[in-house]
Amino acid sequence: MHNLSKIYKNFIIFSMASFALLAPCLVCSAEEKNLGDETDYIEESTYDSDTAYINDIQILGSNIIKPEYILSKMSLKKGDLYDKDKMQKDLKTIYKLGYFTEKMKAIPVKNSNGTISLKIIVEENIPITDFTIEGNTVVSTAELLQYLLPLKGKPQNITAINRAMEQINQCYYDKGYILSKIDSIYDDPDGTLNLSITEGKINKILISGNEKTKDYVIERNIMTESGTVYNENQMKQDLVRLYSTQAFKDVNRNIEVSEEDPNKFNITIELKEQRTASVSIGGGLDSATGAFGSVGISDNNFRGVNQRVSLTGMVGSGILMSDSSIKRHMNYQAEISFFEPHFLNSDNSLMSRIYFRDLGSYQIPLALERRIGIEGTVAHRLKINPRLSSTFTVGGEYIKIKEGDAPRIASMYSSHNLNISERAKQLEGGYFLKFAPGLSYDSRDSAINPRNGVLASIKYEEAFGMDSFGKTNGRLTGMAKKYYPVAKKSSFTLTGRGGIKVHGDHMPEVMAYRLGGPYTIRGYKVNGVGTGTSFIMGSAELATPIPFLDRIKVGFLQNLRLTFWVDAGTVFNPTISSTLYDRPLHAITAGVGLKVNMPGVGPLSIDYGFPLTNCGPYGSKHGYFTFGAGDIMY
Repeated sequence: MHNLSKIYKNFIIFSMASFALLAPCLVCSAEEKNLGDETDYIEESTYDSDTAYINDIQILGSNIIKPEYILSKMSLKKGDLYDKDKMQKDLKTIYKLGYFTEKMKAIPVKNSNGTISLKIIVEENIPITDFTIEGNTVVSTAELLQYLLPLKGKPQNITAINRAMEQINQCYYDKGYILSKIDSIYDDPDGTLNLSITEGKINKILISGNEKTKDYVIERNIMTESGTVYNENQMKQDLVRLYSTQAFKDVNRNIEVSEEDPNKFNITIELKEQRTASVSIGGGLDSATGAFGSVGISDNNFRGVNQRVSLTGMVGSGILMSDSSIKRHMNYQAEISFFEPHFLNSDNSLMSRIYFRDLGSYQIPLALERRIGIEGTVAHRLKINPRLSSTFTVGGEYIKIKEGDAPRIASMYSSHNLNISERAKQLEGGYFLKFAPGLSYDSRDSAINPRNGVLASIKYEEAFGMDSFGKTNGRLTGMAKKYYPVAKKSSFTLTGRGGIKVHGDHMPEVMAYRLGGPYTIRGYKVNGVGTGTSFIMGSAELATPIPFLDRIKVGFLQNLRLTFWVDAGTVFNPTISSTLYDRPLHAITAGVGLKVNMPGVGPLSIDYGFPLTNCGPYGSKHGYFTFGAGDIMY
């Protein structure tokens, strides 16, 4: 069958979809070819063969294809009454196997006993002896040959060749090379099958729709390059990176054949910018801040180079739902932050901030706390795993702790037989220079309402006491969350957190870990479980949409989740504060809550939890509401 080049002369595969439509037509062109009248292919005998039985069937001319295989495909069998119509259908069936030319004939031969011997003469196509593949660069020849080698040594078979072409195309498609095509396939007289592949190279990449954002800012987020083979998987990652800059409300790509070269393509990145500058005025209720009002000015695409700047200020009434250890005091906070997504090179980002806080101290009972600090964090995405990032934070902080209620503190020290001189140690603050390397891992399927993946981090912080080196200390803190999908929209999350003081016998108590409140053990007041130099805790939470509300096409309701949870944790090496207030140091709680995930803000939640273990003299066995904004990474 040396007509393969004619059959495949214009055989082109643009994508898997186009191939699926094209391949059956190629097969039909051969399969439906008319074999002619019966007399052309069935030699008539000199007697009425329709009343004769078949004594035996012989296949002649089949050298490579086993006769047994041909016989298994026929409807007529040894011992059957010979039927010309069935014989004609069997010849068509044999032809449709794809291994034989049109030169086939069935000859019934009369035997002396009145039966017939049926001789079927076939002619095999030219066998395939070898293969050549040209034009492949992103998929190796060895990988493509695995689909062709089963054809070697067998007669050319259009159906089998079509199937191999489908497999080659699917191989490209699965790897993201959706513009690949087999632009020609032909055979040589010696039986060699030759394939030529055009993989779909990019002629140029164009950008449209950006007015404020600079072109180079967009280009540095696009890893796909001109002159390379187009890969849809890589392009999707590029579009996700562009969308995550928060400068665009819509990101898309358009593919067109290049006018200069029909085998190459122009890729246009189509963008729709969104307003990135905003002024916000708000207020709310938070367990740690109290009733608060806030104002903020921000721009998520500052100067059109995707830098983010913000200035925020907040005034709160002070801690709510705390035990009597926290001095009621107006809460003042202000912060200026600056984010550079491509610091020094495309794999680094820089987050810097200057902050001021004046509030009733969470760690030191009945004390007032003021913090002024500056810090910068460089994050680097590791090449070995794009989900893994390293961080390094450098900062300076001034902490001032002053007495808030001296008479009451003196009374409490006396009632617990503690020397009041220890109070001076509690009020220690100072100047600190901090260095904090860390690692973070994020494989979540979404930053908003994730249902699958892992979020984990670990950080070591070394704080050098600049006014007194004896205050120098080091702490190691880590967190891991694992998300499991439940049903269609729900999720189950397991969380573990822990922290330990590595060194620093004179670490100020203001740097101690604390448990209790909206961000640790819910159902307890802030610090209600205790404070210490190390801790460990875990949580299990089921989050699910509220029935029927999630069907309403409102963004707020789409992100609303009803939660059922259990928290448990323990504080080790308790501080003086835990002794003064007889805190339980360990707790298990259970509760329910509502959570809404806001893009750019994080989870906002209200929870009600009640203790399953001893709640201490300052706690409530009936539990508490807690209000939280955001989540803690460490």
